Amino acid sequence: MGISGGISRGISRGISRGILREPLRECSLPAALEAMGERWSFLILRAAFNGLHHFEEFQAELGIARNILANRLARLVEHGILARRPLPEDRRKIAYGLTEKGFVLLPTMIALRQWGERWETRIPAFPILVDARDRQPIEQVAVRAHDGRVLGRGELIWALPGEIGAQD
Repeated sequence: MGISGGISRGISRGISRGILREPLRECSLPAALEAMGERWSFLILRAAFNGLHHFEEFQAELGIARNILANRLARLVEHGILARRPLPEDRRKIAYGLTEKGFVLLPTMIALRQWGERWETRIPAFPILVDARDRQPIEQVAVRAHDGRVLGRGELIWALPGEIGAQD
């Protein structure tokens, strides 16, 4: 692991090991950030995870301007994160719901919340997210190996598809 403490790169392209140097064009993070955008999109998604479905509910919960909310909802629908559907009892009213693509963002949302608790607010979240079965708090989100081991930053490398499973 280098001075940066980053993820090592298993690929030899003249790049020193220990520094994260994944080429930006090969990284999917920019596309994910384009879909999610910024703060309001994450807060809308958080509200959707908490059971809100209607424009007015999102606005009341978040205190967001109507034009910004409309823009962010449209963007989340466009990217397939939320689905927009008219209510059967009143086709003029719209409900927004998480798609499968949106729901799989839950671990990301939890990881960001846990990071914020640890590094930004330094205050445990309230209410606490617990397992519905036994009401015990969930664990910290972690990067895990294929066998379930939690991996630290010194235990990660970037590898090309042909290098998967190959040992140094």
